[in-house]
Amino acid sequence: MARKTEKLIIVGIDGMDSLYTKYLMDKGELPAIKELVDRGGCREDLVMLGGMPTITPPMWTTLSTGAYASTHGITGFWNIDPVDRTKLVYALDSTTCKAESLWNCTAEAGLRTLVWHWPGSSWPPTSDSPNLAVVDGVQPGFVGFGTGMRDDEVLVTASTKVDAPAFLPKAGHANTGAGCIIEDVDIKDENAGSAGADAAADACQNAGASVENIMMTLEDGEFSIENMPFNTAQSPLKDAEGWANAPEGAKEFVVLACDGRVRRPCLLLKNEAGEYDTVEMYRNKKSETPLAVAKYQEDSPFFLDEVVQEDGTRLTCVRSIRYIYHNDDFTNINLWLNRANDITDDAAWHPKSLHKEIIENVGYWSFTSGLGGKNTFFSEQLMLPTWEIYNNWQAACLKYFMDNDRFDVIFSHLHNVDGIGHNIWPHGDENNHTNSEDIETNHEFMAETYRQTDRYIAQFLPYLDEGWTIIITSDHGLICDTNEEGPALMGDAFGVNAKIMDELGYTVLKRDEDGNILKEIDWEKTRAVATGTSHIFLNIKGRDPHGIVDPADQYQLEEEIIDALYNYRDPSTGRRIISLAVRNCDAIVFGCGQEGFGDIVYFLEDGFHRVHGDSWTTKKDHGGHHTSVTPIFVIAGPGIKKGCKTDRWIRQVDVTPTIAALLDVRMPAQCEGAPVYQIIED
Repeated sequence: MARKTEKLIIVGIDGMDSLYTKYLMDKGELPAIKELVDRGGCREDLVMLGGMPTITPPMWTTLSTGAYASTHGITGFWNIDPVDRTKLVYALDSTTCKAESLWNCTAEAGLRTLVWHWPGSSWPPTSDSPNLAVVDGVQPGFVGFGTGMRDDEVLVTASTKVDAPAFLPKAGHANTGAGCIIEDVDIKDENAGSAGADAAADACQNAGASVENIMMTLEDGEFSIENMPFNTAQSPLKDAEGWANAPEGAKEFVVLACDGRVRRPCLLLKNEAGEYDTVEMYRNKKSETPLAVAKYQEDSPFFLDEVVQEDGTRLTCVRSIRYIYHNDDFTNINLWLNRANDITDDAAWHPKSLHKEIIENVGYWSFTSGLGGKNTFFSEQLMLPTWEIYNNWQAACLKYFMDNDRFDVIFSHLHNVDGIGHNIWPHGDENNHTNSEDIETNHEFMAETYRQTDRYIAQFLPYLDEGWTIIITSDHGLICDTNEEGPALMGDAFGVNAKIMDELGYTVLKRDEDGNILKEIDWEKTRAVATGTSHIFLNIKGRDPHGIVDPADQYQLEEEIIDALYNYRDPSTGRRIISLAVRNCDAIVFGCGQEGFGDIVYFLEDGFHRVHGDSWTTKKDHGGHHTSVTPIFVIAGPGIKKGCKTDRWIRQVDVTPTIAALLDVRMPAQCEGAPVYQIIED
């Protein structure tokens, strides 16, 4: 098959849902997507059948290898430790992938190939070809977060009621409101947090490390993401004194960072109407020029500042500030200080010269805020606008390479839909986890997230006329649909799903002398554990360190556990929570069997699943929210029929062979999909 295109870019959007995209596109809210659909090929419904489990590392690996998870071996957000089934091993590691990625084939064929922040078997690079460049991919959030963050974000409260500056590590929480004066707070240990999210962060920083998390509540697992405590600081707000150049009427306060080791004085300034609408941050009061200037509810430009680490090491990092709140009489304000990104961090850039090239030609970048979700004010003022800024920086990077003919093929990933959606969609449906008055607001925030994504995609449309083929795709969608109590206590990616398995008698947890459950497994009595997203491992003699199950009894026990799962009923609704439970040998049919997967593989029923990960890829919500777990596929440009709608079910494993066919390069060695011939010209 002759080469159909000379240049191709995959604009990957993590969490982009085909159903919700189609809903907004038909309302006229996504003009860039609509143009690509009109100029290219896809299914009428934009659907691509995803692989499973429907979670980031395995599905981005499937998108780059054309192989199912049972073949490439990335079995969830974490892989399961083959020795200790309670432990999870970080899966964003190319050395654990058993399948070849397409970018090795394109580089081998002489095509200059860039892999940009692809969170599925991209780092470390798996080819020494000089044609292959790889930027990050060690975590799904944003470029540099896993290796370059040197200080976390801080919410600063300045008030006339505060007597002295104080840094309060991990003192804020999801329900903290704007204008909050934090007083008499029990300052938590700096390592305190929520187990699931903490485990993810730790493993992200230490690839290959294993973590253990015995989960008994939703907050022990994925829901810990929105309960992560954040750093706060408080400062007196008073008339400015002792400044080199403070205008009349200015007020002053101080921002504390790096656990209080760094202090930056700030001026609060009036406009002509007498409103305090500007914050200027200075290195010290003697400085003539501010480090940063932020207008009310606007971000400052990025600025360089010093970060002092616990051991005294001083680093130059890039940050930003945002003046987010004031009360009516300006006696109480909130300022947000962004995370600090080390400007020298090139640990996950290959070749390292790309790091310098981007800084010199595009500029520094900082990170997005993790505050939002339960608190709609933070979602609106921090999460959404900081992602918009990051999106534009990333688009500028990719366009720089395209404008300067640096690469022929680009694999790129953006995490805004997933990053925002994990915080907001759990509060988009009626359940006891959600403030009902915020539901409509959260739906608007998710719609704006998709409009934001459309603006990002629009920046690449001009390249269709310059010979580029553009693919829009995703790893999974995000579903907004839960029962009254929230997700079931099974299928959580962040540890051992112990509660229901303990109730059923297969996982036995130790008790204290008063009969209270301890988060410790009694291996002498435990016959099986449910760990990670969809796995149940039996505790088999001769295979597992604490094995008690005779291998001859494995088949019978698997049948017993499957029966128990199907018979288990949600206490609040009486409904079955398990959609499917099968033996490992049967799970191969849908790409979830063989080594690395559980002896039993299961998925959750409608309404009991999380936003993604623990359900079938075909799941749609039944609450009228127009959401699903199903990913998207749209392609346009040279080699693609214009306005072509195919009835074929396009599968995630088909993306790699379709690209290989368009570029006329060999298929990766383990590829299991087939080109979507129906939308390819001639």
